[in-house]
Amino acid sequence: MALYLIPTPISEEALTTLPQETVDVARRLKVFIVERAKSARHFLKRLHPTCPISELVLVEFGRNGELTPQIEEILKYAIQQNADVGVLSEAGCPAVADPGAAVVALAHRLEVPVIPLVGPSSILLALMASGLNGQRFTFHGYLSPKRPELTRQLRQLEIQARQNNQTQIFIETPYRAPWLFEIALTALQADTLLSVAQDLTGSQPFIRTKPVRLWREHRQPLIAAPTVFLLGKE
Repeated sequence: MALYLIPTPISEEALTTLPQETVDVARRLKVFIVERAKSARHFLKRLHPTCPISELVLVEFGRNGELTPQIEEILKYAIQQNADVGVLSEAGCPAVADPGAAVVALAHRLEVPVIPLVGPSSILLALMASGLNGQRFTFHGYLSPKRPELTRQLRQLEIQARQNNQTQIFIETPYRAPWLFEIALTALQADTLLSVAQDLTGSQPFIRTKPVRLWREHRQPLIAAPTVFLLGKE
């Protein structure tokens, strides 16, 4: 029995970004812990699972990715039955900027083997394509939704990037990404490197790294899309 961490495509049409081994594992499993059952069924249906969709057991995470009694029960039942369990992300890799860490921690406490499978991660793809320091970096998740605090956070991350030569990475939802971008252009120093990555693995990927001064000179609004932002020093 093992707990498999199963990545899903970042862009829905990019099913080919999943290695065949990852697809094969997902196809044969019958028990999953997921963010949303509806979207998980949609994804699994595209893989043509070995049993009918109606027979799959899908247990949703609690709010903010928390464990629920149902998750604990299904994992303990799977141990008794020697049945493998999969953890599905909505997009990308489970437990990385997505729920999953709590169930992985539970699996370790129960001495269940944890097997991460290969698949796309928007954070790593953005870092790879940014040209910024890939040896030293920190991921901060989502920043504050309030402008004064967001401005303070951006300037603090800028200081860390400069002092430590450390790439600072954060993400934003589609509808807030253009807003954050505009605030960043106001808050950051002109020579700070700002990288923006959108629609990774999609049909129209946008990945650019420029000093803030050049973003200001050639100003263009971002589209509303999931976005990875990265800060570095020039």
